[in-house]
Amino acid sequence: MQVICVQEEAFYALFEKVIEHVESKRQDKPEKWIDVEEAMSILRIKSTTTLQKLRNEGKIRFSQPQKKIILYDRDSIIAYIEKHVRETF
Repeated sequence: MQVICVQEEAFYALFEKVIEHVESKRQDKPEKWIDVEEAMSILRIKSTTTLQKLRNEGKIRFSQPQKKIILYDRDSIIAYIEKHVRETF
């Protein structure tokens, strides 16, 4: 058996690199662009008209790669929700 000695700083730097690598390879990270149903689910709304209103007013980002396909930016939806947070007293 071989023993390798590493300085503490080098060990933690290597450990951080391993964590970054593992996280970049994870399969379960959420998609950046989501469909109408998932956007409505995150926003807890039931009307596509409300979603369209948010889109038309520029409150959430979207992409329209084809005429009948509209995808929504998950991060902008989360940012929209965070923007409307009410702080407790």
